Amino acid sequence: MPDDLVVVRTADGSSTLDSPALGEHFHSLFGAVTESRHVYIRNGLHAMGKTKLDILEVGLGTGLNALLTCAETITRGLDVNYTALEPFPLPKQLWQAMGHVQAVGGPMTTNIHEQIMDNAAGRWIQVGGGFIFRWLPAKVQQLDATGAFDLVYFDAFAPGIQPGMWTAEVFRRMHRAMRPGAILVTYCAKGAVRRAMGQAGLATDRLPGPPGKREMLRAMRMQ
Repeated sequence: MPDDLVVVRTADGSSTLDSPALGEHFHSLFGAVTESRHVYIRNGLHAMGKTKLDILEVGLGTGLNALLTCAETITRGLDVNYTALEPFPLPKQLWQAMGHVQAVGGPMTTNIHEQIMDNAAGRWIQVGGGFIFRWLPAKVQQLDATGAFDLVYFDAFAPGIQPGMWTAEVFRRMHRAMRPGAILVTYCAKGAVRRAMGQAGLATDRLPGPPGKREMLRAMRMQ
């Protein structure tokens, strides 16, 4: 995890974290909440058409995707078991400074974000409505699950920053962890990433991206 992270405002008024040394930010500067809603909620959660789901997030980060999913769970009356992988959890002062609850709105409260981000590693907790959450201090390369998830949010740093996260071997682990018919969504649409997914047995589609990005990827485990 970079040690020079600073909170910056994005175009839709929500916040992200930026690392000047890496030249990388956690969310899109065109709108952190806008990007997450487009990629992970609209083209992931909503596309499943299910009321009961097991979700895996690769990269808990600031907790934005988990918070948005919790809001949808409460609003739509869903039952969601949400597992996030995060080997490098953020310091409390950083995620507290994000203002995600105000940016997400709806049924969210500061207490819900704190429950997600302050939870002990490996412990399942019911955060709100049917949203049950845990995070694991494991790298994606250590994931050893089979047929466990309906939906994967793949939200690692970009391939130029974390190339080891976007390999065919990693996506083979994703394929094994997904159930038949499960989907994986990510903001990244690079050709090399799409080919790695294909080598892992995932069927991929390019979809229109969020503001500032032409495309994103959605992949499915067919069988």
